[in-house]
Amino acid sequence: MSLSTSQPLAGKIALITGSSRGIGAAIAHRLVLDGASVVVNYVNNAPAAQQVVSSLNAHRANSAVSVKADVSSPAQARFLYDETIKAFGRVDILILNAGIMGMKTLGETDEEFYDAHFNANVKGPLFLVKAAAPSLAPGSRIIFFSTSLAHASMVPPTALVYAAAKGAIEQLTRVLAKDLGQRGVAVNCIAPGPIDTELFHAGKTEQQVGFFVSLHPEKRLGRPEEVANVAAFLAGPGASWVNGQTLMVNGAFVV
Repeated sequence: MSLSTSQPLAGKIALITGSSRGIGAAIAHRLVLDGASVVVNYVNNAPAAQQVVSSLNAHRANSAVSVKADVSSPAQARFLYDETIKAFGRVDILILNAGIMGMKTLGETDEEFYDAHFNANVKGPLFLVKAAAPSLAPGSRIIFFSTSLAHASMVPPTALVYAAAKGAIEQLTRVLAKDLGQRGVAVNCIAPGPIDTELFHAGKTEQQVGFFVSLHPEKRLGRPEEVANVAAFLAGPGASWVNGQTLMVNGAFVV
């Protein structure tokens, strides 16, 4: 097998926000297996980030570094980008995985809750893209993250602000694909369904988790590595003619 086939991302540099655990960590591992070097971003959990970095560097020396930054802040997003440039010299793959997921009805929603979700899920990712865009070379990839709830007819009333923020991300994906696509930069989005992560389980009873399991034909939750596989595809040469798309990765939770 040729190097280009076994390691389709050899020599590429990936910046992955929110990658100290869950889906982000799974993406970091997959991209390093595919030959990329990665920046693991975290906000609070330095030991978790270091564990990911150590695991990646054990697989291939000097393939990963960690950077602490709260990407809900445009200034911190810019700092994260600048630190990536210091570490690796450029960015080829920008994956906007970090975000928050709170659940409140309209009556429970206040301005602080709204601002927190739009800052973390929309504003931060947009301004990180703005920081990186001028230096992205043709063939670079940007991957946003939405949610299958943005497409679900059974969306719960408590998903109001979260789904609205992710809907905004899908519109950023469409418009930026037209803009940056002129320079050969592809912009796509992944919309996972329920995935077996700490974030998904937080605040849910076993019965509530079981309800989501029951909605899938295979009667299970998705695994982080199953989302990482799709991110690796979008980041790689096989997705050269995929631009402006939102791919739902949910095991037929939403069709």
